[in-house]
Amino acid sequence: MGVVISLDDGKHKDASVKPLVENTKADMERVNQLILSKAGSDVAMIPEVANHLISSGGKRLRPMLTLASATMFGYAGESHIRLATAVEFMHTATLLHDDVVDESDLRRGRSTARMIWGNQASVLVGDFLLGQAFKMMVEVGSLDALDVLSTAASVIAEGEVLQLSVAKNMETTEDDYLSVIRAKTAALFSAACEVGPIVAGVSKAERNALRSYGMNLGLAFQLIDDVLDYGGSARDLGKNVGDDFREGKITLPVVLAYRRGSESERAFWREAIEGGKSDDQALEKAMGLITKYGSLKDTTARAEHYASIARDALAPLPDSPEKAALLEVIAFCVNRAS
Repeated sequence: MGVVISLDDGKHKDASVKPLVENTKADMERVNQLILSKAGSDVAMIPEVANHLISSGGKRLRPMLTLASATMFGYAGESHIRLATAVEFMHTATLLHDDVVDESDLRRGRSTARMIWGNQASVLVGDFLLGQAFKMMVEVGSLDALDVLSTAASVIAEGEVLQLSVAKNMETTEDDYLSVIRAKTAALFSAACEVGPIVAGVSKAERNALRSYGMNLGLAFQLIDDVLDYGGSARDLGKNVGDDFREGKITLPVVLAYRRGSESERAFWREAIEGGKSDDQALEKAMGLITKYGSLKDTTARAEHYASIARDALAPLPDSPEKAALLEVIAFCVNRAS
């Protein structure tokens, strides 16, 4: 079942990640070579599982952010290549782990690794990739970069546990939910952007600017993902529309619809999310309630708020092709819901 809700308010801009892709193209070729090299192992299943996800068509946005945030300050060394690869490995590991925790069947339009090789292999290969990521961080030799990325790894794990603690709990507040996505999603965006200026050796203010940019971009990115789960298409999502609902996930559109609804409507949400009665008929009703209470529009408005903070974070920095590309990424992330 797929229900597409139009969110176009006439403000759609033709933003894309193309400027970022073009700006980082040469360095990303080196990152991709390093990814293939570091995903290798004498244990045959490791590269099979890793490459299944690595080659599945993701935009590799996070490592591109690392590259651009280093080169925008004139960095011309090698460390940003290893750090960008480490960031991508951290992201891939979290996806492998997430799919096991969420019991997901589809990722980027393909069967998840756990559906092909099983849960144990997915978890263990994720652990292998995290180990390789930390080896590359050590090879870079920057304690500050190691501190930022290792802290992010810890925060992401805390976010996973926090999400478990609020899972299928309709009393979850908006603040609770924002804490989850700040840890699970935004922390890695933030770290990916901060390690670039660290290796470029720039000022604390410039480093803080990129950290803030990444954190708020990550929040906006995840909130738009939440919108797309109820108002997008399987092609855009790389998974089935309504998967969050079927898995009993608490996302901001659900939080808003639940809190704004009548007692009978809240009873429906408790039965669907907490009670697991989330079939296609229930999904259709859920999407009706989300529309009734403007949950998608307001979630998009929240995303636009964080997008504005991300833009302001970059404002004091000198103009450059990299800065322009990073600004366009913000518009791209938000406009996915248009």
